[in-house]
Amino acid sequence: MTGPAPATGGIPPGPMLSMFDPIHVGIDEFGLPVYIRLIYKNILAAGEPGGGKSGLLNTLAAHVALSAGSRMVLFDGKQVELGMWDAIADEFVGPDLDHAITTLLRLQKVMDNRYAWLRAHRRRKIEPGDGLSVITSIFDEIALYTTVLGTEQQQKQFLSLLRDLVARGRAAAMPVIAATQRPSVDIIPKSLRDIFGYRAAFRCTSTGSSDIILGDGWAHAGFSATDIAPANQGEALLIAEGGIPQRIKVAYLTDTDIIALADHAARTRRTRSAATAAATAAHIA
Repeated sequence: MTGPAPATGGIPPGPMLSMFDPIHVGIDEFGLPVYIRLIYKNILAAGEPGGGKSGLLNTLAAHVALSAGSRMVLFDGKQVELGMWDAIADEFVGPDLDHAITTLLRLQKVMDNRYAWLRAHRRRKIEPGDGLSVITSIFDEIALYTTVLGTEQQQKQFLSLLRDLVARGRAAAMPVIAATQRPSVDIIPKSLRDIFGYRAAFRCTSTGSSDIILGDGWAHAGFSATDIAPANQGEALLIAEGGIPQRIKVAYLTDTDIIALADHAARTRRTRSAATAAATAAHIA
């Protein structure tokens, strides 16, 4: 019996994860894995310097990088916390507030176009089968863009655009990951904090700062990030919409891990793009 000839050539490697999948972020106090579902939500991380926020940001960035149909936009004033993902980012914004505002305006336009598409198709949100990419924006140190760089007018414009992206980006498959080491009301107004579906409070020096992240009253109820030991980097209180704070230990990637993952993500994306272009050329021929 004869059958079809076996296919020649290998299967091009490609990203196997999805932004619609649950994302592993660490373990809870019982050693069980903790997952979040970032799509249709956003996450805010805050706490004192050295608390472990960058570990959470890089863990989430790794999932974004290794996900199919996924794009990322990075805002990093220090340029080193997220810099190792630069090669696969659509845009990398450093300590330049004009660049940050221009990039947010472009993201806002993409978001408006997606909502026009949803309205035309009588839909409420982007779904996996739509073939549209998930665009994740990651901000390291919001305070640099809202209180340090540029003029007061530019800072207010940046904050307004960020609030719009957080508020409207969810249904458009444009989630936001943001972090700051200055949890205060001038950096994280309640109107901004309350529209983040997930909030992670790393060690704080005051119960007021902890409540600014988690929400009013949680410290009084016994959930305060001041209880986190200074030497226990990566421990945080994580709260989701409608839930109560959960004590977690965030997964940690070394610089070597990040470089290897970023290189692999860049390589698989190039291979996938080349394979797609070759298939398109063959079809046309």
